[in-house]
Amino acid sequence: MPALTILSPSEQVAEYLRGELLRGRWTGTLPGAPKLSAELGVDHKTVASALERLEKVGLLVGQGPGRPRRIVPPKDLAPPALRVAILTYEPLSEAGDRVFMIRQRLSDQGHTTFFAGKSQMELGFEIGKLARLVKETPADAWIVFAGSRGVLEWFAAREAPVFALFGRRRGLPIAGAGPDHVGAGRAAVRRLIELGHRRIVVLVRESQRAGGPGAAERAMFQVMEEHGLYTGPYNLPVWKDNPGDFRRMLDELFRVTPPTALIIDEPFIFHAAKDHLARRGFFAPDSLSLISVEDDPIFAWSHPSVAHISWSIDLVERRMMRWASNVAHGKHDRRQTVTDAEFVEGGTVGRAP
Repeated sequence: MPALTILSPSEQVAEYLRGELLRGRWTGTLPGAPKLSAELGVDHKTVASALERLEKVGLLVGQGPGRPRRIVPPKDLAPPALRVAILTYEPLSEAGDRVFMIRQRLSDQGHTTFFAGKSQMELGFEIGKLARLVKETPADAWIVFAGSRGVLEWFAAREAPVFALFGRRRGLPIAGAGPDHVGAGRAAVRRLIELGHRRIVVLVRESQRAGGPGAAERAMFQVMEEHGLYTGPYNLPVWKDNPGDFRRMLDELFRVTPPTALIIDEPFIFHAAKDHLARRGFFAPDSLSLISVEDDPIFAWSHPSVAHISWSIDLVERRMMRWASNVAHGKHDRRQTVTDAEFVEGGTVGRAP
């Protein structure tokens, strides 16, 4: 039987601090002995002795009496890694390439990244089911794609780090990033009004309507009202988040007083609306104008060119990567970033018929 090694109190503290230093909890300088002593619940002399041990092995460098010790991480030290769970909006079978690109970017940074067992749609956006999923998932941090307001409010009230990619995150104490659809949406509506449009309808998914119009929708309706246009349920129709009910909503919308312009939340919904309306004899830009709130690589092959809101996914991804690095190093990060976006007028926008 090998001999047991019994560590003294100062050796135990030194080992603990060494682990935290290598994990990246502190960067630059280490808190002083009094603060560490209070945090660890051990006497000042034990902490001081532990710090001297770490100086001898080269992890710390003293900078003189009363000054904090400088941290010297090993040159071959790998960056801290997280277990990151990704909660998508729809099932993976319906998710776009973007969610897989995000996963790869995080994996390239050294994190263990995986998709949660169910999507928000599969959970029915029910908070009880979400809570059970999170409890059963071994993750250090979460990334939520296009989170509904209820889902993001629940995450914001938890201690586990979470990053909201897009979704109804504004005003919540939660890290996140997304494009400025507010300013670009206003520009799109102003252009439509200049072209004579008076019946402008915005199509967004069910969870994004929960709790009323979001910031982008409110901004667009405000522009309409400033130009004397009435806004109400007609401008933000209700539909269940499935293809059949989406087509039903379009049929009802175009039955009596068809819109002259549609602003559509996501590219796949844009394509679905464009195809369905074409079968009914409505073509852009002659019969109506169509605008996608997001860009899509497929648009480059479209004729006429598709009017859309353009923004840089790279800026959003970089913000997410900084958040992951901050969390891995033990930093508290709940900052939200809004990236620039612009309305690009394409061939699917024309004068009101």
